[in-house]
Amino acid sequence: MRFLIDAQLPRRLVHRLEESGYDAIPTLDLPDKNQTTDTFLEAVSIRDQRIVITKDSDFVNSFLLYSKPYKLLLISTGNISNQDLERLILSHIQQIVQAFEDHRFIELHRRQLIIHS
Repeated sequence: MRFLIDAQLPRRLVHRLEESGYDAIPTLDLPDKNQTTDTFLEAVSIRDQRIVITKDSDFVNSFLLYSKPYKLLLISTGNISNQDLERLILSHIQQIVQAFEDHRFIELHRRQLIIHS
């Protein structure tokens, strides 16, 4: 599974995902770093078949209207420490990976994983 981590998420998340055996890149590794536009992120996501992990609800609109990005994991936890966020994602990673086998848009809350059709 391949992930593209949006700018507002901690870079450590990339390392945690890699340690778990996943291919993950942060926006910092892209040419425009954290100034990378959503349009460019969507294009990279589609080109490389990467799942965008983001807190940015603008991606939801683009996904629903234009089916971009390739796949989307929306983090809807509200304010949460980076450490708690990493722990939450990693504690659900197997469910997330399984869900992405058949679905393209998933939302992670503090207490539940929502699979959108």
